[in-house]
Amino acid sequence: MRVVAGRHRGRAIQAPPGEDIRPTSDQARQAVFNLLAHHPLTAGKLLAGAAVLDVFAGTGAMGLEALSRGATHATFIDDAPGAIACIRANAARLGESKRVDVLRADALAPPQAQAQATLAFLDPPYGKGMAARALEALARRGWLAPGGVVVVEHDAGEEIAPPPSFAPFDRRRYGRARFSFLRYAGSTPLEEDGR
Repeated sequence: MRVVAGRHRGRAIQAPPGEDIRPTSDQARQAVFNLLAHHPLTAGKLLAGAAVLDVFAGTGAMGLEALSRGATHATFIDDAPGAIACIRANAARLGESKRVDVLRADALAPPQAQAQATLAFLDPPYGKGMAARALEALARRGWLAPGGVVVVEHDAGEEIAPPPSFAPFDRRRYGRARFSFLRYAGSTPLEEDGR
């Protein structure tokens, strides 16, 4: 597995041994970033200077790819110790440790955000119905900037029903994986009140 494009193009990204982490393939990652670069809603204005959030981050490949392509900072969230160690090692190998934060946390009950992301990637375990709950939790805790873009990877046979504050604008399938592209409208008064 390698960084596909940008200043770290061709550099290796390691995955820990075993089958607990299911990295997004290089080809699917390339396709996702191509869409983000050329879609009318995001073309030419999303990656440069972006604050990125990579949730259920695994190896950190999506966030590290975004840094390679012009994002300024990436925050990674995962609750597995092996994933946390892997992300830190991959960031260090690329010389990106100063531009990342790595948090061991439950994406369904994340801590309060210190900053909002303009671009987020979620790759929850397939078939467990976690995507919508994670989106709601991240929005409630202030992790997402209004107008931000969220890319959710899920099983091709699984439908996700995002919370009302997330508007789908594209969907693509690459092998077993499907990617749903959403725009976050921002919190509602009810969400802000915590009701």
